This record gives sequence, structure tokens and C-alpha cells, in this order.
Amino acid sequence: MSTVTLTLRGAQALRDGAIDGVPVAVDGGVIVDAPVGPVLDLPGCTVLPGIVDIHGDGFERHLAPRRGAMKDLGAGLAAVEAELAANGITTAMLAQFWSWEGGLRSPDFARRFLDALGAYRGAGTDMCAQLRFETHMLGDYEALEQVVAQHAVRQVVFNDHLPHDALDKGKRPPRLTGQALKSGRNPEAHLAMMQELHAQRDAVPAAVAALAGRLQARGVTLGSHDDNRPEQRAWWRALGVRLAEFPETEEAAAEARAGGDGIVLGAPNVMRGNSHAGKVSARHLIGLDLCDALASDYFYPAPLRAAQIMAGEIGWPRAWALVSEGPARLLGLDDRGRIAPGLRADLVVLDPAGRVCLTMAGGRITFANGAAAAALLAARE
Repeated sequence: MSTVTLTLRGAQALRDGAIDGVPVAVDGGVIVDAPVGPVLDLPGCTVLPGIVDIHGDGFERHLAPRRGAMKDLGAGLAAVEAELAANGITTAMLAQFWSWEGGLRSPDFARRFLDALGAYRGAGTDMCAQLRFETHMLGDYEALEQVVAQHAVRQVVFNDHLPHDALDKGKRPPRLTGQALKSGRNPEAHLAMMQELHAQRDAVPAAVAALAGRLQARGVTLGSHDDNRPEQRAWWRALGVRLAEFPETEEAAAEARAGGDGIVLGAPNVMRGNSHAGKVSARHLIGLDLCDALASDYFYPAPLRAAQIMAGEIGWPRAWALVSEGPARLLGLDDRGRIAPGLRADLVVLDPAGRVCLTMAGGRITFANGAAAAALLAARE
């Protein structure tokens, strides 16, 4: 799809930390500083920088609607892009597991996913891979590095989802049977595999430290997941792991802020008003200025809705920065996240009811509905 040349007029626009009524013009895939081309009249609408989703695994339901049903991952990715665009997301980090959990979170599926994503040619949404690596998979470190290099993966997040407490006590972890079936293993084999990984825990810190150093040398952005203690966040920072994804306590988030680390929270947490797992409230942390970016996590409509909720508490400029400028900065994407001449034409237009009616990624229209669709038709007449 080619880029468009047009001017959005009659709407409010968020730029330079304020709302104004100046038209927004697009040409050659970037924002320009003077009106150009056909005019789209959008009275009562609001033009905002496109949403940058720094972490989301909601794509899993499109790639595996039922076990073994999706043979062509490209078709699933097209469905992913359609959902992203309909929710105003113009850049999406697709958080793919590299995990002992198996199934669509296995290393084999991660390779399939990366191959399909590399071959996918969509409508314009910038879809990139984040790999979520389970740290206790010591035998996979070399393979992970090879895949990161082969596919130019720009972000790796370190996870540890092993049920260590239960394994320490010799107990069967909760949900073992269901998890085993999803992985294609019988429960006893799945438990034995987890016990083996758990037994390697003393070797993990040194191995992770070395891996983080090698990935950092490649320019990969590194994050940790679910930090719950300040000293845990400080340890990760010492390794060059500068993103704290979903810190579970105020103390861990405060340590991240004190050390200059980026803090990513879940937009669904904002929507609920609290964590579904009983952890710290994202709204509480935002109120303490302990958040740089809100991520879709598992629900692509969440960033837009969370920003709308928080706008009532901290104002539109600050709230929207959490889903646009903030995540773009953490990812080192200085060409997007704001409305300014020369930046990528990544825009989302909300109608007077606050619904997405136009999404544009790199100057390509990826979604149009309602008022914006009518304006586009009128501009062609």
C-alpha cells in the first residue's frame, strides 16, 4: 500500500505537550509543516500520535485459535495487524515466548513465528518481535543468540516462570496437567523437566550475566519481567538490563526510577483498577510518576482505554505520552511517538465519542471507519 498525501483539518491535535487546532499534514510517509494534498475535514475529532505497544502477546489467539489449526502464520499475522490498527496501534512489539512451557511458547514455535514475521508484508503497521526468554533454559542460550542475530531481534526480556516454591517443597505445581497437555507432554514428563530446570538455578545468575553482556553488545534492548524486590531490579541494572516490565511492588518500581531505568506497566491493570494477580496497582504507580510506558500486555484495546482513563487524572498530554512518546523513547525509536515535522506519519484519530476512526502508520492508512471513512470518500469526490 502506498503512502498518502493529505491534510487533517478541523480536529484537535496533541503536539508539544498541548492540544491545538492546527491542521496535521502528511506527505511521503512523514508529517510535514504545511497543508498539502486533499483535505480531510474531521470536526470534533482528535488527532494523536500513533500508539507504540512495547509489549503484547495478544497475537497468540490469532496464531493459534485452536491447537494445530493455524498452518499459515501469515494469515494469522494479517488478523493481528487488523486488530492492532483498529485499536490505534502503529508500532507493536509482539512478545513471543522462548519457553519450557512448550506449544506456541516453545523455541520451535518461536522460530516459526520469526520466519513468518520476517516474510510478512502487511498494510503498514510496524510489527517487530520481542523474545521473552526463560532464564533457566541453560541449554538454549547459544540457540537464542543465533536466532536473535539471524532475525535482527531488537528486544529480549528475561523471564522466570518456574514455580520454584512448589518445586523446592517437592510439590506438584498448580495447573500442571493443563500446562502439560498444552505443551504436548504428559504431566509426569512435564514435571520432571521443570524439576531439572529448577535444579540448575545456582548456575543461572552467571550465565544470564554473560548472555546479557553479549546481547547488549549487539545493541539489543534488554528487560526484566515481574521484579518484586528493589535489589532484584538493581541486579538487573548492573547487567545492562534497563527496562523493568511490570514491577510487582512499589519498592521495585521506585528502585527502577532511582536508577534511571524504564518502567513498563500493563494497560489492562489500569482498566481494572488493580492487578488481576494481586500485585501493585498501575494507577497507583502512575500517580507516583513510576511509569514510562503502558503496554497492551494481553489485550490490544487496553492502551487506548487506559490512556483515556488516566487523562481524567493526569491530563491528555501526560496520559497519551504513556502509550506513544514514552514507549518509543524506551525502544530508542526517536522517529515516532510525537506529532512533529519530519517524524513518521504514525497517527490515530478519535471521533467525538473517543473511538478510533482512522489509523495511519508510516503514512499508510491501516484502518478507517465512521467519520474518517466518510471524510476520505468526500476528499476523493
